[in-house]
Order: sequence, then C-alpha cells, then structure tokens
Amino acid sequence: MSSQRSGMSFAAGLMIALGLAAAGWFAAQGMQRLRTADRYVTVKGLAERYVDADLVVWPLKHSVAGNDLAQVQAELDANAAKIRQFLLDTGFSAEEIALSSPRVNDQEAYSYGDNRPRNRFRAESTVTVRSTKVAAALAGMQRAGELLSDGVLLTFDYGPEGSPSFQYTALNDIKPALIAEATANARAAAEQFAQDSGAKVGGIRHASQGQIDISDRDQSSPQVKKIRVVTTVEYFLVD
Repeated sequence: MSSQRSGMSFAAGLMIALGLAAAGWFAAQGMQRLRTADRYVTVKGLAERYVDADLVVWPLKHSVAGNDLAQVQAELDANAAKIRQFLLDTGFSAEEIALSSPRVNDQEAYSYGDNRPRNRFRAESTVTVRSTKVAAALAGMQRAGELLSDGVLLTFDYGPEGSPSFQYTALNDIKPALIAEATANARAAAEQFAQDSGAKVGGIRHASQGQIDISDRDQSSPQVKKIRVVTTVEYFLVD
C-alpha cells in the first residue's frame, strides 16, 4: 500500500512538473510574441509616373450678335458648320463631333430707359469634339486662329467646362505596377530604419493604399499627366 501511494505521488509530481514546464514555455512564447507585436515601424512608399493623356474633350464655343433673330440664327448655324468642317479637316470623324442646342438672349429684356444695347439678340452654341486623337487636338488648337480669320467669333468660359480637358483612362493597366513600386519603396525605408536601430524587418503588420492622384504635369502641358500613389505600411521589427 505504501509503495502504491509513493508511485501515485511520483506521478502527480511529474505531471505538475510537466505542467509548470509547459506553462513556462507557453509564457515565454507569449512574451516573445508580445515583444514582437509591440515593435513595429510605420513607413510610407511613394511612386510617380508621367503618362500621356489618351482622351481629349475640346469645346469650341462661338457667338453671334444682331438685331434680326432669323439672321442671327443663320449666322450661328453657318459658324457651327465652319467649325465642324475645321474639325473634320483636322482629322476627327463626324461621330466624334457634337453640336449643342443654341442659346439666344434678348438683351433688351434686361435694359432700362435709354440704355438699349447695340445688338438686341445674342446667340451662342458649342461644338464639342470628344476623341482619343490627342495629337490631332493639339495640332488643331494651334490652328484655331484660322476660324477667327474665317469670321467665327470663338468665346472662352473660365472653368473646366469652357476649356479643353485631357484625361488618362488606362489607370487600371498601370495601377498594379505603381502599387508594387510604392510598396517596395516603403520596405526600403523600413529596412533603413531597422538598420539604424539595430533590428531587422519582419512581416507586414498592416498596410493601406492611399488615394491615387492624377494631375497635370504643369499648366503648359495638361496633356501630360502625373500619376502619384502613396502606400502606408507597418512592418514588425525583430532582433
């Protein structure tokens, strides 16, 4: 009986010892993970690329003034036909050219007393070309003075609706490469930080992609776009 109790005590002691050893191991591993999770660095990676616009929207607004409404309308139609032919000669197709409805103002309706305008009616319309032929549009803009010589009064409206718009529509084609480049630059920054602090870069703790920005390279060349992407990445630091 005594030997049986002694064996049971030994077994219980052995189990307690193993339990304490296992608890110590798990505790050590937990502390290691805690130290690893508590040490990380947050860095940003930048990637930029210049691309040529692949879509242009070019509005050509024109106006006519006069006192005879029928004559004003006839001149407006004639000028629209001249602009349309100019665009066709520049290299655009008929399907790429759209004509807006005319807008006519009776300026006498806003006059009082003897303050009557010289021309009672003022009519305006816009011929717009939407095309992927960006080079043809640029060439046409340089020759727009030919329309003035032909008697077409082109008007200009401030704001995005009154000036040519150049766009880049193939962002999805270059987006993966830009993100990869930005992420690589972020890791390079993390490795430099780790080297300076005597550590090494581990896995990614968290990553987020910032907004992709598309802007003109400069005011003089809106047909060239600058695409910019910034990623923010958190890396674990390990010994």
